Amino acid sequence: MINIFYNEWKGFLRNKLFIFLTSFFVFSLFLVTYLSVLQNKKQIENQEDAHEYIRSQWDEIDSTNAHSAAHFGTFAFKPNTILNSLDEGINSVTGLVLRLEGHKQNDVAYSERSQSLEISKFGKFKPYLIFQFIIPLLLIFLSFNSYTSEVSSGRLKLLIVQGNNINKIVFGKIFTLYSISIILLIITIIIQSLFTFDEFSLDEMIRLFIFFLCYAFYYFIIISLTIFLSIVFKNNISSLSISLIIWLLWTIFLPKTIGNFTENLHNLPSRFELKEEMTNDRSKGIDGHNPSDKRRSELEKEVLKKYNVETVAQLPINFSGILLQADEEYGNKVWDKHFGRVHEILKKQKRTYQISGLINPFASLQSLSMASCGTDLIHHLDFLNASESYRRYFVEALNNEYTFVSTSGDNAYLSNNEFFRSINDFIYVSPKFSLFFHYYFLDALSLTIWILILIFSINYKLRKIVIQ
Repeated sequence: MINIFYNEWKGFLRNKLFIFLTSFFVFSLFLVTYLSVLQNKKQIENQEDAHEYIRSQWDEIDSTNAHSAAHFGTFAFKPNTILNSLDEGINSVTGLVLRLEGHKQNDVAYSERSQSLEISKFGKFKPYLIFQFIIPLLLIFLSFNSYTSEVSSGRLKLLIVQGNNINKIVFGKIFTLYSISIILLIITIIIQSLFTFDEFSLDEMIRLFIFFLCYAFYYFIIISLTIFLSIVFKNNISSLSISLIIWLLWTIFLPKTIGNFTENLHNLPSRFELKEEMTNDRSKGIDGHNPSDKRRSELEKEVLKKYNVETVAQLPINFSGILLQADEEYGNKVWDKHFGRVHEILKKQKRTYQISGLINPFASLQSLSMASCGTDLIHHLDFLNASESYRRYFVEALNNEYTFVSTSGDNAYLSNNEFFRSINDFIYVSPKFSLFFHYYFLDALSLTIWILILIFSINYKLRKIVIQ
């Protein structure tokens, strides 16, 4: 097999078209990866500057009503990691900035896609576009006639007569083509590492390795399938046509079709329905039997009894602060009920889509690619949950201050700068990949099953050829 591998590479290096195409891809990968790294670094710097500016504004607040400060709010920034330059995933659609304030939970906003021109609606030219769409096409064009050309030229019989095993010949060709894809992957990994090595943590190295592995598995599937089809059909045109049809099905038709199927199978409520249901639950009670006026009356009685006074005016604290926090906590229950359901539906949609990897390895590739770069749905939901947890801490701290701050004198209900500076800042750290790996086990399993099936199928078909 080593001799086959060596001779195949010798033939490639003598082919001027191959040299041109390889040089073009290497240059394209270098340019795209380098520009993506630079752009991503710039975005990280801009985000850090924005975060520092928002925090400095907060730290400069002085002699302000704490409840007004809750309406002023703050912002949570979803970190742009150094691996985002390889695959931006859903970030360009969902955005990276979330406004945190009292009384309401906002959506992540300011996505690049929402601010881009219509002509760029398919996103920026990132390395993942080359990896997922262009390199597989190159591998198909290099693979489709690698077996049939040997048969038609009579070289295959000559190699077998010389004592070579047909399995070694075919798999030698597969691994030769596979080595080309591995070289292109390694080049990208090296470029990424060169410009960001000083920022790499152990977790990011693991994620980069997972990124490499998922594409390495997928390219082996592409090459093996194309050569298997050429063995089956023994015709260049047939094997190329069917390989291209499968590529189109995997990358364009099936993702859209299965995506629509999963959305219909696990249907999300519309934004209007969700907002209306949450408004009703907040005003009438989650179970419909505990309206807001009743909750207020019960809370008032409880507080009056606690402080042993007759009226709200006699309370030594600001009852409005207690009422605001009680309403906030009830709103949190409403949020947990409805958004908890939404998040579960989204996870079910993802799991259903992941199952499609058993018929479409491209789905598994996309899932693992985004996961390794921290830009998929699971990572996004983790950021949303962390942001909401901080929002609750943030609002509760302000409501408690509003409750217990002095209610008399010239500075009634006003909090000083020391209090506002004492509120912790929101710092989100992306979770380690090991904590999330169980979400992607099915994707890894699907790619592995595809590889095993193709190896078995090629061996089985080759055995029949030898018998004949």
